[in-house]
Amino acid sequence: MNNRRKFIKSGLVALMTGATAYVGLASAKKPAKKAEDKSALLAGIIYTKDNQGKWKGKDGSHAPIVEIKDKKVTITTDHGMSKKHYIVRHTLVTEAGEVIGTKTFSFDDEKAKSVFDLPEGQSKLYATSFCNKHDLWLTEVTV
Repeated sequence: MNNRRKFIKSGLVALMTGATAYVGLASAKKPAKKAEDKSALLAGIIYTKDNQGKWKGKDGSHAPIVEIKDKKVTITTDHGMSKKHYIVRHTLVTEAGEVIGTKTFSFDDEKAKSVFDLPEGQSKLYATSFCNKHDLWLTEVTV
């Protein structure tokens, strides 16, 4: 489990370093980028039901399903769990970027389901689901 966490952390650091280097190189050659350009960059990193990118048709089994009931937020990813292909992690984040909680899964877990307490005063939340083969998926939900 620790090796996987180190691998994921290393991968995220490498991704952010690469993205920073890309933005740095691009801005050295051209004037400052517009906000729309950032959306285009993120479109190849974060996938949604509306932006499935290279994973078109995978949204039904990868985009997190969010249910809010009785001050609890349940995230489910309708995805099989096997050693070769599984959901690695769920994360729930506020509109302000505060991480409410995370749950890391193992391939031998029965299903990818996590439950978090709903903080007071939230109007919008973001749920993520990371697949070991099909990248990071995001669902936005209004409370």
